[in-house]
Amino acid sequence: MYKYIIRRLLVFIPMIFLLTIIIFALATAAPGDPLTGKKVDPSISPEVYEQQREELGLNDPLPVQYFNWISSFAQGDFGESMFYNGRSVESLIGARLLNTVYLGLFAFAITLLVAIPLGIYSAKKPYSLLDYGGTAFGFIGLAIPNFFFGLIAIYVFSITFGWFPAQGTTSDPNLTGAAALLDRLHHMVLPGLTLALAGTATYMRYMRSEALDVLGSDYIRTAKAKGMSERSIVFKHTLRNALIPIITLTGYEFGVLLGGAVITEQVFNYPGLGTLFIDSITNRDYPVIMAINLLLGVTVLFGNLLADILYSVADPRIRYD
Repeated sequence: MYKYIIRRLLVFIPMIFLLTIIIFALATAAPGDPLTGKKVDPSISPEVYEQQREELGLNDPLPVQYFNWISSFAQGDFGESMFYNGRSVESLIGARLLNTVYLGLFAFAITLLVAIPLGIYSAKKPYSLLDYGGTAFGFIGLAIPNFFFGLIAIYVFSITFGWFPAQGTTSDPNLTGAAALLDRLHHMVLPGLTLALAGTATYMRYMRSEALDVLGSDYIRTAKAKGMSERSIVFKHTLRNALIPIITLTGYEFGVLLGGAVITEQVFNYPGLGTLFIDSITNRDYPVIMAINLLLGVTVLFGNLLADILYSVADPRIRYD
């Protein structure tokens, strides 16, 4: 197992290098630059803006710009923001990263707690009323865009009933301890449900399909014939074998949750990486854009590695030695 993990980590090096080339190429292919997005003061000479471009290195050849960026990245330095003067990219991302991580973990917890039990029950009671309801939920959850469901959730649960706040992460920044935790969770309910909607529907359908296959297998019928309890059949045999495709989705879901939070955070004005990413695109702040994209790409790579490790935990027959 350890040798496998080391080999995978070594493979990450050329993959990350290729990822940096793609991100840089896409960023530089976009029209304009940070100075283009600013309102031009007619009293300022165009030479001043040209001098600023020279100082920012925007007039350098593209290979030189990439080499400067990748060299700084290799040293753990993502550079400085071109829009937020005097602030490093690390400080901007660091101030928002935890909010997005908390929201992603909260949404992922909702997905697992709802999708897995619902999928197993639908497989145990196929074509029942709950199974039809779960199927309808699956299709609706996959069909409704996140931003649309978020707007409906704000209107119903925040404006109409006033149960949950519609924006922000806390009501009072001075709260501490359990009060601060409960307040943060209260603010994450609506964006968490919005972010978890599509994932829950997907996981539920996969879980139902796999559990149906497992429940119809010979060793399950043998276990029932031997008098094994229903609880043991479900948790010891059915659930463990049906989790393999769910683990595959989980590795990819880490990047999806962070990337999907871009729209969700914008709808709920949630101060995370999503709102920072949208603001950076609007202001053509390319160092921040490239850093966030690189972070999402690395997250997907490590998520897939984690999925491979969890395979051997869920199924002891899988070995990587």
